[in-house]
Amino acid sequence: RSPFLMLLIAFTMVASSLSVIIQRFYFKLTHGKRIFKMSPIHHHFELCGMTEPQIVAMYTAVTSILSVVAVLSINWFGL
Repeated sequence: RSPFLMLLIAFTMVASSLSVIIQRFYFKLTHGKRIFKMSPIHHHFELCGMTEPQIVAMYTAVTSILSVVAVLSINWFGL
C-alpha cells in the first residue's frame, strides 16, 4: 500500500544501484572524471579504508534503523 516504505527499507540496495548509475553517467558526461573512487558505493568505502565487517555493520545499522522507522510510521500515520 505504501511504496515509500519499501524505499526506506531497501535504501541500501537502492543507494548501491544509484551509485553505479550516477558514476557511469558522470564518467561519460565528463569524459573520464569520477565521483566515487569505485562503484558500487561499498567498493568506494573499501578504498577509503573501511574494512568489510565495518561496511556490513554500517549497512546493517542503516537498514535496521530505516526499517524501524518504516514500521513505526505504519502505526503513527495509519498507512
